[in-house]
Amino acid sequence: MNGLMLASLLLPLLGFWLVFLSPNNEKKIATISYMCSHAMGIAIVSLIVLWANNGFVSHEFEWFTLYTTDDYHFPILLYFDRISAVYLGCVWAIFSIIVKYCRYYLHREAGYKRFFLTIFSFVFGLNLVVLSGSIDILFAGWEIVGMSSFLLIAFYRHRVQPVRNSLRAYTVYRFCDIGLLLGSWMSHLLFHESQHFSQLANLFNHNSFPPAGYGSLLLLSTLIIIGASGKSAQFPFCFWLPRAMEGPTPSSAIFYGALSVHLGVFLLLRTDPIWSYHYLTRFIVFMIGLLTVVIATLSEKTQSNIKGQIAYASITQVGFMFIELSLGLDTLVLVHFMGNAFLRCYQLLVSPSIVAHLLRVEGSADTDFYINSEAKFSFLPESIRNTLPEVLQNTLYVFSLQEGNLELLVRALIWEPLKRMGVMINNTKPWLKALYALAGVMIILLAFEGIGVDRKYLSIPISIGMVFASLSAFGQKNNPVGVWNAITLSSILAGIAVMFLNPLAKLDVAIFLSGIIPAWLLGVVVLFKLLKNQDPTESLFTYQAMAETQPKLSLLLFLSFLCLVGFPISPAFLGEDLLLSHASSHDPWFALPITIAFIINGISGARVFQRLCMGRPTELCTEYGQVIANKTKQSFKKTETRVF
Repeated sequence: MNGLMLASLLLPLLGFWLVFLSPNNEKKIATISYMCSHAMGIAIVSLIVLWANNGFVSHEFEWFTLYTTDDYHFPILLYFDRISAVYLGCVWAIFSIIVKYCRYYLHREAGYKRFFLTIFSFVFGLNLVVLSGSIDILFAGWEIVGMSSFLLIAFYRHRVQPVRNSLRAYTVYRFCDIGLLLGSWMSHLLFHESQHFSQLANLFNHNSFPPAGYGSLLLLSTLIIIGASGKSAQFPFCFWLPRAMEGPTPSSAIFYGALSVHLGVFLLLRTDPIWSYHYLTRFIVFMIGLLTVVIATLSEKTQSNIKGQIAYASITQVGFMFIELSLGLDTLVLVHFMGNAFLRCYQLLVSPSIVAHLLRVEGSADTDFYINSEAKFSFLPESIRNTLPEVLQNTLYVFSLQEGNLELLVRALIWEPLKRMGVMINNTKPWLKALYALAGVMIILLAFEGIGVDRKYLSIPISIGMVFASLSAFGQKNNPVGVWNAITLSSILAGIAVMFLNPLAKLDVAIFLSGIIPAWLLGVVVLFKLLKNQDPTESLFTYQAMAETQPKLSLLLFLSFLCLVGFPISPAFLGEDLLLSHASSHDPWFALPITIAFIINGISGARVFQRLCMGRPTELCTEYGQVIANKTKQSFKKTETRVF
């Protein structure tokens, strides 16, 4: 089974590299994708058959140890059970369908190769999540899936709206990563070496002797629920999923109709022994699902596009899955997941054909064509609608059109305060910042020397400076290099703070900075090259489309961005886990500021990359505007001729 598990995991990664190294030829890319998807299917089906032949017994496999010290162990751990079997089977089936569909759907599309590269990276990340044996490995796959989603939503990068919506979805992802990062830290803190998924159920076998206090388990459960709710677009994060449909229809089908939207359900299934231990957390999951069902059902009825309707329908079904999970109906959830995944995938793939058919019907009709003459009040069934006062009907209609104002609520509570703090920090005079920093350090040094307090408390002002640097990056506009420097400063301060907490952590901090410093240097060099010919009168906080004009430099900037924010291709990813591990063993309070800094850094770096590399080149905009102007002039002349 070990070899089949590795094959199921690594074949998408092999497909990624084969597509990357192949020439930009549709036939060759389609052949590689076809062969890799079928090879992955053979491995997955064989794995499921062998697992069933062994009596459906769960199987754990430690491939190798990535890093180990006296008190830290990071194994590459894979785990296969019935949840993995169901999800992995659906991944292969839907991925094979998408590969076949895209061979024709994306024919002669400019980003054909780019699309398949992103899809293969997504499937690799998804398989890593499904086969993960611990929350650390799950988080690595979680990050890959999130970045693939960011790129696929912005696939049509010449248009503004897909680019904006990609950052919106990625921002929600990153914020909810707080739950997984802190959840991983707390699992190490509470369960030590028993945080593997295969061991969780055994830890909770004895109700009279829980593995941790009720308060600690409640906090850990809340963090897990936050991560699951954000990934599955549940209350209050329902708003981002319909906007993610800006990507190509196949990516919408595999991401937001079938697989990615159900990863929050997978996380709750995997961590069921933890959060289901409390009746309070069960109730929270139930209420999140219930509120999502109500809001998504109302919002779906007033969507003006078919993909938006399918998106809210999928959100509604995932809300029902949350309710089923809270009631302990795990097997029903797996059956529900399979049905919803295949149904939404089918609906999204046929939606272009349905729209085309309706347009043909409309074109052939001799009279006015109306799909629904009562569209205004179609958000409620007629039997219920007729019993409500007209004022209430209109109120519900406006509520559903505005999607419950959830996006405004999240922005007002989270993003706007962070931006205001960042702007306030950036508006402070540089000499005043330096004076504050120097005065704070001197006062603390003098005080600690006088009263004999441990110097590890110097990590407190350093961690505050770390968060301030991240907020500065978040609040900056028109200065990509400044954002890059602020992100790097925040990461360096995180390493320094850990060394004050534990002087023996120098090697671990060096591992972390070995991913940060080279990425910073590469990013600064690339940014100076990209911006050397920039018009000083033009705002840098607009889309520069340098992926079109400078593709190689844009690729280097993307790689440096991934390494700088701790993506799982850099030592910084392992370093983040090491820093959190030191926090759990010495001063647990440090986990919160370092997690906040990492999350904000990721959003700030993504915004810089997006603003510089995506958009429509100026010359293309000029040509496009000229074409539109010519067509308008010709249309006006024809109209003028008919009139006179």
